[in-house]
Amino acid sequence: MEKLGLSIVLCLMMLTIPIIADSEEKAPDDLISIEKENTNQQMTEEEATIEPSGLVKELMKEANIDLDNPMLIKLLNESTIDPTPFSIGYRANIYLGHWPLSYQSESSQINWDFQTVNTNELNNVGGEKTEDVYYYQIEDKHIKGALTAKVDNAEQIKQMILHEARDQHELPLTFEAVIGKETKLSKTYQVSAGKTGVLKASIPAVKDTGHVTVGEVYLELKGSKKQLVVKNVTKQEVGAYIPVANHLTFMYTTK
Repeated sequence: MEKLGLSIVLCLMMLTIPIIADSEEKAPDDLISIEKENTNQQMTEEEATIEPSGLVKELMKEANIDLDNPMLIKLLNESTIDPTPFSIGYRANIYLGHWPLSYQSESSQINWDFQTVNTNELNNVGGEKTEDVYYYQIEDKHIKGALTAKVDNAEQIKQMILHEARDQHELPLTFEAVIGKETKLSKTYQVSAGKTGVLKASIPAVKDTGHVTVGEVYLELKGSKKQLVVKNVTKQEVGAYIPVANHLTFMYTTK
């Protein structure tokens, strides 16, 4: 009987584990897309994926380094490296700079009510019948994301974090979301007589935390051989708050 009881408990635990995991990512029922209604028609910027060339892939493999920085990959792709096989005794050590190399995400969570962007209130305290309140954006609202730590080459690191976060969440993430003035929705919320209805609209955001790897990048040429060398490699903890474009969560209360 004891073994049977233990087996039942273990089965119940296994059944509940995926439910808990899914609830963390499941969007709330009051999350609404305003992509069509937004008076500021913001297009979510799509970062062009820069693939390393065959030569750059070979150099990265031989150097045994992870390289996610699109700016550095672009620089290497555009570099012409073609030493002649007759360059006996030829040596060169080219310093390419101090670069963020890669970003590794360790935690990525969604805050569905990251920042309140609008409040619509209807006072029906002296009224005799039920009235309706609806979402109407009172003024333009710009919501900017940011890094959680001060780092060099911040823009490059932001793009690496953004790329990583987009891979994990099926949401239109952007470092600057805009909600246009006079944006509105047709959905209404009832305000009973003798009550005041308050409808708050908030923009969600992803908080992604991890670490960035940085180092000094050199291109070494020895005769007809070439290799990528990274020196003084360090890691720094960093993260970012990244708003979700054209989406709002709503909370309605009466008092």
